[in-house]
Amino acid sequence: MNNLERTAIVTLAALVLASCGTVSRFQRVFRPAVCEDMTVSIYFQRDSAAITPEARALLEGVGERAKGCLLGDVNVVGLADAVGAADVNLALSMKRAEAVKAAVVRAGFTTVVFQVGALGAAGALTDSGAANPLHRRADVTFHMQPH
Repeated sequence: MNNLERTAIVTLAALVLASCGTVSRFQRVFRPAVCEDMTVSIYFQRDSAAITPEARALLEGVGERAKGCLLGDVNVVGLADAVGAADVNLALSMKRAEAVKAAVVRAGFTTVVFQVGALGAAGALTDSGAANPLHRRADVTFHMQPH
């Protein structure tokens, strides 16, 4: 056996072994839907309830994942950071929740029941008393189940 034949055999064996752990195209295209509850967080700029393009893309991705599933209710909870007055933060967190609800509907979830709430700045301070900027968000839970 010459070097060229040996190289061809080793290359072929490597390709066969590498393909053992891969998923076939058939499995990728026809895999069953994973119908589990899913929670995503939509983040906002300070003092804003505007939905970003990234948030819209995230919600559209949830729509793709929900195909083949029955969608129950959708829970949306708006949050705010600890900067500012409590009543202002509560109002802002409700605006964020309502903005996310509207974005979820625009993403194709038109026949679901929504539970919408707001927590304001509750929980926006760390144990050491520092403000948590990642608290500028709305958490959305999609309750999904198989058909």
